Amino acid sequence: MNDHLDPAAFLRTRTSRPVLDVRAPGEYAHGHIPGARSFPLFSDAERAEVGTLYKQHSKEAALLAGLRIVGPNLERFVREANVLATDRKLAVHCWRGGQRSQSMAWLFRQAGFDVVTLQGGYKQYRQFVLQTFHDRPLQVIVLGGQTGSGKTKILHALRQKGEQIIDLEALAHHKGSAFGSIGEAPQPQVEQFENNLFDVFTQIDPGRRVWVENESRSIGRVFIPDGFWHQMKVAPLINIEVPLGMRIQNLVEDYAGTSVEDLQQAFIRIERKLGGQNLKAALQALDAGDFSTAATLALKYYDKTYRYGLDNNSSPDIRFLKFDTCTMEQIADRCIREVEERRPAGKIAVPLSGRE
Repeated sequence: MNDHLDPAAFLRTRTSRPVLDVRAPGEYAHGHIPGARSFPLFSDAERAEVGTLYKQHSKEAALLAGLRIVGPNLERFVREANVLATDRKLAVHCWRGGQRSQSMAWLFRQAGFDVVTLQGGYKQYRQFVLQTFHDRPLQVIVLGGQTGSGKTKILHALRQKGEQIIDLEALAHHKGSAFGSIGEAPQPQVEQFENNLFDVFTQIDPGRRVWVENESRSIGRVFIPDGFWHQMKVAPLINIEVPLGMRIQNLVEDYAGTSVEDLQQAFIRIERKLGGQNLKAALQALDAGDFSTAATLALKYYDKTYRYGLDNNSSPDIRFLKFDTCTMEQIADRCIREVEERRPAGKIAVPLSGRE
């Protein structure tokens, strides 16, 4: 059996082997293979010491320093591996697939483990991730609509009906606006967002359509990778229009239970576009617990922004679906029918009612 695997083969082993990332903790924190465990050969400071010796002195000096650091930890490494891999199978990688992973693989094999390593290391994995976004075309359908239209809820209603979805905002831990971080966990690093998206991306059946929400290239501080962003820009766009009252209610449901101070700071960040008077009114509404008025004022800014983006959208096929009192499930049903009817491409308006 080949025990030095390319990225695709290495990733397939995750179902049967714990993946041990033997890079330093700082390297792991910057970005890692989803599901991999941090199992550092060196601490960040120790890695810096060995690297400095390698650059400023010699490979031999770095090797001796590494042996001095690692030697006392060998027993601990094996004991911890015994706990993680009860069936004696492991997958190990470092940055380039070099000294660190090969040394750990040797140790584990001496202790009786079946070990595979990643050819080219994490660096090769990252190249594989980014190239896959370019090389693996999906049947993307983009779901658009003004702020508060309930796009994320519609997206999940589509999944309940058997459709494939990619929830970019859930992966980014951000709703994609000045208010987007409120109530969310801290965002991942850009590199980690790409790795997490790759895992979802490769689970999608390319023979079936997949729905994604209309987003800017940036979602908070992370970015949609080039290959997938291009697929989104040339995909059909289904643009949802719902009544203003429904949009306000959606925003109230999303944000009323969050920090008033965080909401106020988000309004302050868009003061230049919102205007001083509107900002003052919004802050006063939040102080009074009047979230509906605050949401209405926020939409003054976001509706202009969305209209500009829609007017400049490069999709060759934009369809407008207008609803009145539909549920998210009914909207999802109508979206599915719209794409299955295979209407001719073009920017065409299809006004619809929830009572059809």
